[in-house]
Amino acid sequence: MTRREFPNKVKAAAFQRANGQCEVCGARLTVGKFRYDHRLPDALGGEPTLDNCVVQCLPCDKPKTADDVRRIRKADRQRNHHLGIRPPSRLRGPGFPKYAPQRSATRKLQKPAAWRDQS
Repeated sequence: MTRREFPNKVKAAAFQRANGQCEVCGARLTVGKFRYDHRLPDALGGEPTLDNCVVQCLPCDKPKTADDVRRIRKADRQRNHHLGIRPPSRLRGPGFPKYAPQRSATRKLQKPAAWRDQS
């Protein structure tokens, strides 16, 4: 499913409605520092209409987009569960090869004389 963007007429009408300010926090909008966002995300059934369009500055857009992504992924998981689609299982490798335990030394190792003098 492809994302449906807002037509230019809807963007122009939304910007005029916002009166040059962010519709979330009221900050003044500057060129290239704002986005046209869906109130209800497109992936969750939001239409690209003026009623579903909100003009917001980038600091307001970032947390909303993160929340939208979380909600969309949850809806995807619920739909897949309803359809009986299971997530892929984790592949487990053979692990590291098992080696025989090390043999113990037949006699204790002695520190060199230079080390014994320092301690």
